[in-house]
Amino acid sequence: MRMFKGDFLVGYFIVSIAFMETVFHYHIYGQFSIKQISTSFLFMSVIAIVMAIVVMFFRRRVAFILSIILLALISIVYISQIIYYAFFKTFYSVYSVGKGMAVTQFWQDILQTTGEHVLWILLLVLPVGILAIFGKNYFTFERGNLFTFGIYLFAGIVLQLSAIGLVHTGDQGQHSAYELYYDQHFPLFATENLGLLTSMRLDIQRTLTNWSPTLSAPPTFDEPGEPVDSNPEEDDEHKDASESEEEMIDQTLDIDFESLMEQEENEEINELHTYFSQKEPTEQNEMTGKYEGYNLILLTAEGFNPYAVDEKYTPTLHKLVYDGYYFPNFYTPIWEVSTSDGEYVALNSLVPKNGVWSFEESANNSFPFALGNQLNDLGYETKAYHNHTYTYYGRDKTHPNVGYDYKGLGNGLDVTETWPASDLEMMELTVDEYIDEEPFHTYYMTVSGHMQYSFEGNEMAYKNRDAVADAPYSEQAKAYIATQVELDQALEYLLDRLDEEGILDHTLIALSGDHYPYGLDDETIDEFAGHTVEQNFELYENHFILYAEGMEAQTIDKQGSSFDILPTLSNMMGLEYDSRLMVGKDLFSEADPLIPFLNKSFITNQGKYNSETEEFIPHEGETSVDEAYVEEMIARVEAQFYYSTKILETDYYRYLFE
Repeated sequence: MRMFKGDFLVGYFIVSIAFMETVFHYHIYGQFSIKQISTSFLFMSVIAIVMAIVVMFFRRRVAFILSIILLALISIVYISQIIYYAFFKTFYSVYSVGKGMAVTQFWQDILQTTGEHVLWILLLVLPVGILAIFGKNYFTFERGNLFTFGIYLFAGIVLQLSAIGLVHTGDQGQHSAYELYYDQHFPLFATENLGLLTSMRLDIQRTLTNWSPTLSAPPTFDEPGEPVDSNPEEDDEHKDASESEEEMIDQTLDIDFESLMEQEENEEINELHTYFSQKEPTEQNEMTGKYEGYNLILLTAEGFNPYAVDEKYTPTLHKLVYDGYYFPNFYTPIWEVSTSDGEYVALNSLVPKNGVWSFEESANNSFPFALGNQLNDLGYETKAYHNHTYTYYGRDKTHPNVGYDYKGLGNGLDVTETWPASDLEMMELTVDEYIDEEPFHTYYMTVSGHMQYSFEGNEMAYKNRDAVADAPYSEQAKAYIATQVELDQALEYLLDRLDEEGILDHTLIALSGDHYPYGLDDETIDEFAGHTVEQNFELYENHFILYAEGMEAQTIDKQGSSFDILPTLSNMMGLEYDSRLMVGKDLFSEADPLIPFLNKSFITNQGKYNSETEEFIPHEGETSVDEAYVEEMIARVEAQFYYSTKILETDYYRYLFE
C-alpha cells in the first residue's frame, strides 16, 4: 500500500488528529499534563490506524475521497463539541445526541456561537483542507495487501495496550484516568484525561452495551475516620438529650425498614432500606407548619443569579431577596443537563444520574414528596407553566408525573413565539387560571433569562434595552440584566395581582435559578463580581428567594443549595415527608449542611473540599480539620450520588409507598 509518496497515510492521520486534539484541549482546558498528552495521543493513534485500515481497502479516487470524509468527520466532532461546550459547559453524549433535535430550536444562538469561535473552527478544519488541496500531489493511494494490513493491525494493538497500560499506572482514585476509563461517566474529566475521541468512543460502547457506571456502596462512619456498618449521615454530637428539656420530633414517616428488609429478596432494594433506615433525620422546628394552608408559587428562573438583583433595574427581585428570608450562603450547582437537571434537583432533592436526562428518565417513577403531588393530595389546585416548547426536555411527561396540570408553548400556553419568550406575558396569560382557586400551588419554569446575552439575538434583551441603557456595565452584562428585567416585571405583575385579590399575605413565593448564567463570558462574570471569580465554588453562589408579604426579614447564614428547597418548603408548609429520603435538608433545621457539586467537590459548615486539587479549605474563622473528617465527608457525598442513582434506577419510592 503506497501512501505519502511511499510512506504511510496513517502518519498524516496521526498528526492531524493530534493537532485537532491539541487545539481543542487548549481551547477548553488551557493546559496539559504530560500524562494527559501521552494517554490521549496513544489512543488517538489507534483511531488514526483504524482510519488508515478502512482506506486501504479502496483504490485511488475512492480512497482519496474517503480519507477526506473520515478526517472531516473527526473535525466536525471537535467543532460541534466546542459549540456545545460554549452553550452548556459540558460535552454532548450519544444519549444527548439522541435527544439532539431539541437543541436545534436554538439555531440562532448556535449561529452566533459559531461566529464567536470561527478562529478555532478554522484551525480544526485546517488538516482537512490541506489533505483536500494537496493530497493528490503528495499522496498516492493504492490498495493495501495482507502484509500492510498485518503491520497496521499489530501497531494498533501495541498502541492500544500501551495506552491502557498508561491508564493503569499511577492514581486509580476519584477522577483518575483509570476510574474514568473503566468505572465512571464524567465527560468533562474523561475528555481532559483520555482525549475527546476516546471519551466519545467509550460513550458509544457504553450506549450500545447498556452500560451503567460502576457503583459500590461507599464506606460509612460512626466516629470520624472509623469505618463501621452504620449511618453515613450520623453525627452524634447533636444527639445529647441533656441539651434539650423536651424531645424533638423527627421529620420522618412511619416506615418499618426492619420489616421491609426481612421481607425483601432484592439485594439492591435491601441496600437502600439499610442506608435510609440508618440515616439521621432532621427534626421539626419553629418553622414547621408556619405557612400551612398558604398558597405556594415556586419558580425555577432561567439563568437567575445575584448579578440580576439590582435595586434600580430589578426592584422587585431586590425586594423579594432582601425583604424575606435572605440566604447569603446559597449555591446552585450545575449538572450535565443544565436546566433539566436544575429542575430535577429543586423539585425532587436528588443528585442527577450521570450520562442521562435524569428528570425525563424518571417520568414513570413515583415521587410522593414532590410538592405538586403532596399538595394535590391535600386538595390544592396544582398547575405548572413553561413559556417554551412544552415537550422540551420531556416536560410533557415529567411535570404531570410530579403532580401538575402542565401547560407550555404548544399545549395551551399561547405566548408569542419569540426567542426567548416573555416571562411577563406568561404571567399575564396564566394568573387568572388559578388565582380564584385557593388553595393553589403553581410552578413556573421561566425562559426570558436565556442566553445568548446580546441585544441583537435576544428578544428580551432587545425589548428591555432602554431600561438598562445607563447601567455601568459592558454590552453583554447589560444584555443579561435586560433579560432579567423581564423576569422582574413578571414578578411585579404577579405580586400586584395577588395584592388586588387580597391574598398576597397568604401566598408563599419561592424562587431559585436553574444554573448560573453560563452564557456570560468569564470576563463579564468577573466584571459583575468586581474580581476574578473562583470557578469551583464561587461561580455557583446564588440567591434563594423565600418571601411572603408581611414576614419579618431574616438572614439565614447556614450554607444551603438547590437540594434544600424541597425539604425546606415541605417543612414550612407542614407537609408529611421523610427527611431521610432526600439529599437536601430543611434550611431551618439544626442539621449540618453538606452540599455536593458535579465533580464531587462539596461544602460543609466547616469548609470546602475541592475534589480536583484534593484540598479542604476551612471557612474563615474555622480551625483546620483532621483528615478523618474530610474522608468521612467524601464518603457521605459518594453516598449522595450512589443512592440518588439507585432511587432513580429502582423506582425506590414506589417500593416504599405503593
